[in-house]
Amino acid sequence: MSGPLAERVALVAGATRGGGRGIAVALGEAGATVYATGRSTHERRSEIDRPETVEETAELVTEVGGEGIAVAVDHLDPAQVAALVEQIDADHGRLDVLVNDIWGAEHLFEWNKPVWEHDLDRGLRLLRLAIDTHLITSHHALPLLVREPGGLVVEVTDGTAGYNADHYRVSTFYDLAKTSVIRLAWAQARELRDHGGTAVALTPGWMRSELMLEHHGVSESNWRDATEHTPHFCISETPRFLGRAVAALAADPELSRWSGQSLSSGQLAQVYGFTDVDGTRPDCWRYMTEVVEAGAPAGDAGYR
Repeated sequence: MSGPLAERVALVAGATRGGGRGIAVALGEAGATVYATGRSTHERRSEIDRPETVEETAELVTEVGGEGIAVAVDHLDPAQVAALVEQIDADHGRLDVLVNDIWGAEHLFEWNKPVWEHDLDRGLRLLRLAIDTHLITSHHALPLLVREPGGLVVEVTDGTAGYNADHYRVSTFYDLAKTSVIRLAWAQARELRDHGGTAVALTPGWMRSELMLEHHGVSESNWRDATEHTPHFCISETPRFLGRAVAALAADPELSRWSGQSLSSGQLAQVYGFTDVDGTRPDCWRYMTEVVEAGAPAGDAGYR
């Protein structure tokens, strides 16, 4: 393998689809060995009941020049996570990048329902999937990551700290989940500092995940057709754009300058110069503030 991340070992927890798959593949583009984990396999689907699998993700990583290794893991089960880290240690003796992208709660949140009307069991399950999984994974994986200085932890969330601070995000449960992950990155940054490690929170913009494309009735090849009924979809980005943000961070010799910060794919593209697969650099969160909230007409000119 070759590339700026050759010889690096990454664990992308929650790599079955969406942003996790995009991150895993982008790390593979840069030459990394990538452990892709999740609950959906060729043999069994998770509760989300979608067709994407961790094996497919690992195959994509290998196709673009990395080494993809699929491992079926439920990140709510500490024993399974501990076994995963033991496998990585036995196989490679190191872990350079940990991406906590576990989510799997798209089917659980209820839009704009107050906490007293939102289904309680679904809301609490959402929090377990969004927060407990990240804590369990970090607890078991960080001892391997800090064995050598220079390790990176990426906590994937939705929204920047600045945006989320004064915007209500979907529901109390969703809002708490996404804000908590940002704070989790900040706290881990403090704990990693004396070990030469870095932790950041990272958000994509409006991401064209498999589920989002399906929702709009389009494919990646004709995604702009969706702007006919959802005009602001023009600012959307592929999961690979988020992945290239992670790859750029992991390859940065001055990575520690970002430690503890809340970052976005569009922001980092301006710093590192990477692009989405179409060669553009969508800046969704600036667009949200300057166009959507300002009530301006939809149009991504000047935001790519």
